[in-house]
Amino acid sequence: MRHARGYRRLNRTHEHRKALFANMAGSLIEHEQIKTTLPKAKELKRIIDKMITLGKRGDLHARRQAAAQLKQDMHVAKLFEILGPRYKDRAGGYSRVLKAGFRYGDMAPMAIIELVDRDPAAKGAADKARVEAEADFADE
Repeated sequence: MRHARGYRRLNRTHEHRKALFANMAGSLIEHEQIKTTLPKAKELKRIIDKMITLGKRGDLHARRQAAAQLKQDMHVAKLFEILGPRYKDRAGGYSRVLKAGFRYGDMAPMAIIELVDRDPAAKGAADKARVEAEADFADE
């Protein structure tokens, strides 16, 4: 029986797991859709839903709590300026996990985790802007 087993350990230390989910949550906030393994996606759903709830609260304490978990200030800013207001009328269930087959190399079950009512243009927008900036810099 699995009594008092609150989360998946994913064969990682506490520090590694904390860093993993901080990076994954930041990527999900930035791109609004990422592809990962199914156990990681299911565990990330718990974390990202709590982050968006902090974004909905919007006060200073919530912002500091989110900044303590996320690695980059740009992710905290997007969480509070864009995602918080977007989901202000929704009472939970901000993300969904879709099964996406199996990985070729090791047959690991894959999943796509995305935000409900996501902005399709957000996926890869930062990368496109970076490539354009590099092209402009190379032309000069």
